Formats: sequence, C-alpha cells, structure tokens
Amino acid sequence: MWSRCSWRNALLTATSVMMTGRLVCAYELDAQSEDSIKNVAKQMAQDLVSFYSGNQPGQTPGLLPQPYYWWEAGAFMGAMVDYWYYTGDSTYNDIVEQGLLHQVGPYNDYMPPNQTLTEGNDDQGFWGMAVMSAAEYKFQNPPPDQPQWLALAQAVFNTQAVRWDQEHCNGGLRWQIFTWNNGFDYKNSISQACFFNIAARLALYTGNSSYADWAVRTWDWMEAVRLIDNNYRIFDGAHIADNCTTLTPYEFSYNVGAFLLGSAAMVAYSNATGKSGDIDMWSERVDGILNSTEQIFFFGNTTSNRVMIEIACEPVNLCDTDQQSFKAYLSRWMAATTKWAPWTFDRIKTLLGNSAVAAARQCVGGDNHRMCGLKWANNSGQWDGTTGVGQQMASMEVVLANMIQQAEPPVTNSTGGTSVGNPSAGGSDEGRIDPAGRYYGPTSSGDRAGAIICTIIVLMSLLTGIAFMITDETKSASDNWDNFRSTFTGTPSASILGVLARGGRKSTPDEKGKGLATETSSSTDTGEKIPAAYGRLQKRPSSVQQPEHGTQVSGQDVLAPTVEIATTGTANRDHRVPVSSIGPRGSVLRKQQP
Repeated sequence: MWSRCSWRNALLTATSVMMTGRLVCAYELDAQSEDSIKNVAKQMAQDLVSFYSGNQPGQTPGLLPQPYYWWEAGAFMGAMVDYWYYTGDSTYNDIVEQGLLHQVGPYNDYMPPNQTLTEGNDDQGFWGMAVMSAAEYKFQNPPPDQPQWLALAQAVFNTQAVRWDQEHCNGGLRWQIFTWNNGFDYKNSISQACFFNIAARLALYTGNSSYADWAVRTWDWMEAVRLIDNNYRIFDGAHIADNCTTLTPYEFSYNVGAFLLGSAAMVAYSNATGKSGDIDMWSERVDGILNSTEQIFFFGNTTSNRVMIEIACEPVNLCDTDQQSFKAYLSRWMAATTKWAPWTFDRIKTLLGNSAVAAARQCVGGDNHRMCGLKWANNSGQWDGTTGVGQQMASMEVVLANMIQQAEPPVTNSTGGTSVGNPSAGGSDEGRIDPAGRYYGPTSSGDRAGAIICTIIVLMSLLTGIAFMITDETKSASDNWDNFRSTFTGTPSASILGVLARGGRKSTPDEKGKGLATETSSSTDTGEKIPAAYGRLQKRPSSVQQPEHGTQVSGQDVLAPTVEIATTGTANRDHRVPVSSIGPRGSVLRKQQP
C-alpha cells in the first residue's frame, strides 16, 4: 500500500488535527518501484476522471465542464492515452476513444462546428498531438468506418500547413484561425510548437520527408524571429503589426516541452534516414532545450534535487486555469524524449523522479484527502489549497513518466504501427477560415434567386403593413388616398413618424451595444485580450527578411516549403518573470467562456 495516513505527523500536530477534525493522508511514492507508481497513478487517474462528465447521459463526449476550454479536453484525452500506455489499465479506454472521435468535426480534422468560432491553431494542435500519441502507442483503433488516429493527425497537419502565413513576418502560424478573434494578429510559440511537434512525429512515423521539411521550416522561422534564442529559451510570441520584431518575453513550460519532443523525433528520423549531419544538429538542439528547461523550469541547486515549477506564474500565484496544466505536458514530453534521444534518460529520469515524489507528497486536498494542488517545489509537501483538472493531470503525468524505461517504444509504420493513415486527410477543409462556407458551401445561382424572391416577399409584406397602418377604415378609398398625398405635401417627417410611432415604442440607448465595449487587457472571465502591460516588457530584435513560398508536393498531398529564412540581429537573453500587476500570458487567455 503506497497511500497512508501520516499518523506520526498527525501526532506531532495533534492540536491542529483536533481543531480541524482532519487527518492528513498522503501518497508515499517510490519512484523506482513500478508497483508503487501504478498504484499511485491509478488513484490519481480516478480523481482526474471524476472531473469529466462527457460520457454521462445528456453530456457531450470529449468536453470538460466549465471553466475548462476545448483544448484542455484534448490534452486530457492525451493524458488518459498515456495512463493506458504506462499501466496497461484499459478502464478508461472506451470513454477516451468516444471523446476523441466525437470532436473530430464533419471533415475529420478537429474543427467541430461547436468550437470553430473560437478555435485557435494551438487548440486544434493539442487534439492532433493526442491522436498522434494514440497511433504511436497502438491505442485501441476505432471501428473501420470511423476516422483513424494517424489520419486524424495528418488532417490537423494538413489544415495548419495551408494556414502558414508568409505575408506577415515571413511565415509562421497565427495564433487564431478566424479573423474576428482577438489574437488573430499574434503569432505565438505554442501554435508553432504544436505544428512542429506533429510534423516531426509524422515524419518519423510515415517516413515522408515533406513532414520533416515543415519541421525544419518551423524551427528556422522560430529562430529567425528570435522566439527561440541562442540559449534555446523560447518566448511566448509576437504581433504582426511590427513584423514580429517585438517579443512577448514570457516563458512557459509547454513550449519547451513540445519543441524538445519534436527535436528528439527529428533525431530519430535523421537516424532512420541516414542523415548524419542532421543527427548532430538535432541532438545539439535537444541538449540545448533540455539545458534551458532545467535551468528555468526546475527549482533547486543541482539536477539531483531540482523539482519542476511553472516559473512565469506559480511563484506569484498567478497561474490561470490553463497554466495550471502546463507541467503535465512538460512531464509527458520529457519522458517521451528519452525514447528517441536515449542519452538524455539519466538526467530526465532524475528530474522527473524528484518532481513526482514532490507532487505526490502534496496530494492531500479535497474531501478524499488525496487531491493534488499546483505547487510541488519548495513547499515542504504542503497542499496549496487548489484542485482541478490541470493540477490532477500534471501530478498523474509526472508520476507515470517515471515508468518510461519499462514502457514499450513508440511504433512507426515500419516497426509495427497499425493505425491507418491518409496523406490527403483534411483536404476538403484545408485552411478554411469561414465557418459559414465550411458548412453551407459556396453560394450558387439558385441561392441568389431564392434570396431575391425572399427579399421581394419581405418588402411586399412591409409595404402592406404600412398601408394597413395608415388606412382609416371609416373613410372611403379616395379619402384615404387624399390623406396619404397630403401627408407628403404637408409635413412628411412629423406625419409619417407619427403614424409609425403608433405601431411600437422607441428603443432606448440602454438597449443597444450590450457587450460591445473592449479593453486592452482582460482575463479568462472577461474575454481574450493581449495584456497591454506586455508593451512595457518587450524587446526589439531585428525583423525577419526574405519572403518564401510553398509548393504542393506531387503525389504526397503535403504542402512543402521551398526557401530558407534569413535574418539578422541579436538574441533576447533577458529572463523576465511577471509580477502581480500584469497578466501572466497573452496567448493562453481564452476567447470566451465555453
């Protein structure tokens, strides 16, 4: 048994226990014991799934309840794929399969109608990475008449590749997909990270070099605009208004995690294709990202005692609902990195082992006295008083990650992969940004004729109503006509408005413009804005140069990059940590409450 009530601690604090009536319970995790890890992870998984109701009658499969956004539901599905992968426990497999399939949308590309008005590239990317893991880990395949995991990941890639925006900043994906969403003018690192991650893993899984070309192109663009600096630090994003020369300096763990795993996949791909020069380049990048990750996102003096921390918001208690989950993805992707970059294992296992023990120790919250909080580092095992999907998912993922050595390596098409792919997946929906066009199709001549007829009917009805309103039933038709003519030859404004006013009341100013006011800063409660305070913290590296174009690769249905990116300037080396007076991140704040 690896969960116990700490009677010794309780006796030492008998007074507080008597006053509160609460007996502290905690996990005692042995990060070197497979049985201990499975036991603790099983209970953490139970508590995590308790937040999910999508499998219940009247609920929507694949969605988490408020205040959780759609993207985090995709991340949750990926976490439950991980749970099965590490433990072999298939208890939740059916609800995971149901959720992953229910949200694919009419084009099988994770653009469902109930999300497209607010969906961003990063949101779609998290669902794409979840099904990519399902393909790599040989998660149970859907029925033959349903879209398959690999094809879904390819569909996400294809729709995003066509959205590559060469016109602004010489490339990169915008944060938002649709023009009306706040953030459409912002290019954030997590959108690039998701795209890079999926492209690199698809290259390895399928052997298709076009995916690898896109991974290279994405990395090169990130370096060109200095979102990845010379020390492999990854900053949040940049606006297109100044050609992406002013960076938002915040650093978040999921950015480095996604690029770390993608780079490891490129090492494996380069090995598989015999590109020795690329092996060295991508290996250096893996080491560089891992170095910056340990220095920034782990608290402690040395590798032997460092514990994971979300540095931009956790120390100042500013992590929002989204950010509370970020350590889950860093844990997930650091562990997976060791399979494709095995020389990193000892270092990563030590860091994840320290973090897992610290995370498990503070899981004493909630009515069951085992719910997990956000803070693991430098807290002496104290629960911080918070619970939620993000906190629970992060703790479960970091505990599971300590079984990576025992886990089977990810498969590819040539090493036992069974998921069916489709290089053209998403082709019917590539790059769409108009939801009306997506679901109703282009306007035909018949549509136009119908619109004309409807317009005539409406106008005739309106004129008939006006005639009825101005007709005096006690007078003859000729008298009514004379009155009508005198209305226009006398005082038309007063007469006509007087007649029409009898048909209804005038709207007051208070009835108009509700919800239209905007501000330059916001929160998850008021809508998605880029905080104005960012302007006070930004630096200006030089802008990107040299436009480039994409061409369609014959027979592959994958848009391929063609031209290298060039730039000049120096790296942004200044590490900024936000203070309580500013919003912790622009591109993670969501657009509206679900």
